[in-house]
Amino acid sequence: MSRAAVICEFNPFHNGHKFLLEKIKSEYADEIICIMSGSFVQRGDIAITDKYSRTEAALIDGADMVVELPTVYASAPAQIFASNGVRLADELSCDMLCFGAENDIFELENALSVIDSTDTQNNIAAAIKAGKSYPSAITEALGDEVAKIVKKPNNILALEYIRSCRRYCITPIAIPREGVEHDAVVPSGRFASGSTIRRMIADGSDCSEYTPMQIVSPALLNSLEAVILYKLKTIDKDELALLPDVSEGLENRIYDTAINYNSLTEILEQIKTKRYTLARLRRIMIYILLDVTRHLQLKPVPYVRVLGFRQEKQYMLGTKTLPLIVDVRRGYDLLHQEAKQIFDIDIKASQAMNIACGTTHNEFSYGVIRI
Repeated sequence: MSRAAVICEFNPFHNGHKFLLEKIKSEYADEIICIMSGSFVQRGDIAITDKYSRTEAALIDGADMVVELPTVYASAPAQIFASNGVRLADELSCDMLCFGAENDIFELENALSVIDSTDTQNNIAAAIKAGKSYPSAITEALGDEVAKIVKKPNNILALEYIRSCRRYCITPIAIPREGVEHDAVVPSGRFASGSTIRRMIADGSDCSEYTPMQIVSPALLNSLEAVILYKLKTIDKDELALLPDVSEGLENRIYDTAINYNSLTEILEQIKTKRYTLARLRRIMIYILLDVTRHLQLKPVPYVRVLGFRQEKQYMLGTKTLPLIVDVRRGYDLLHQEAKQIFDIDIKASQAMNIACGTTHNEFSYGVIRI
């Protein structure tokens, strides 16, 4: 049997995701394992609703198993997000990794060859040294054709997926997006972008045409602003310097700005520059909230935590080398110290989700979703 992995956020699970899973099952693989972000997502935000509801939606509409990409990596930049997701795919014996992209696999692999060339890497390093952000440095170092590919939102992760797949001998499969662009504002037929659906949910609008999920109490980062501000205003510079994505004196800029403003939006706007993008700064706010350190984020993912599976696919519960966590209480006790620290951040993330959307999920007692 062929087995595909999908690294995802399902924020929320919508018709575009359903289309992707259906296409994989009809054209590529017999089984699908979704490697899903939990309570926080890669753009530096809280997920619109809890991971258990998103797991159930995915299992109902095509996934055979859902495992969690721990928050330490789910909230990380693209390279760390992708490499740890692919590591989990390998541990779960997946033959291929399927992902949405705006270009075909041949164009993406060609672009990656250009990016990874010595000349391009030297040009990127020089641009970053001159004060440009990584995305700007990439654009400046590439030719127009490759730059167009790299600028497309889904392709940034797609390129990292391909690079990581080479390390594990997993076949990358790029599937063209259906219906709408990644951040399209206007829906098309029964498809709407995740960002549009999230706005509709936050506004209380009816989005049932675009997603099977019914989200009554959405989680919004604004709900956590007070606690983020408290932690931001009480952290010292030495602690800031230990956070991922904080380097070259950024801790001083964050520390000095936080003292003078009482709004998270104002603080981010004051810190933001061409070099320090808003997405990067939003991720840093999540690191401050959840006590994520650079040391932990640079460690490879140390366990596989199952969120849910289809009953007839229980035989899929197995890994190559990493501990498999199905019963959280028992599995947690068997983890080594650093793995427990990574899991502890997932516990904090779940508590933040409880605060944001009024749930009371307990990581040690909620249990695995079975469909």
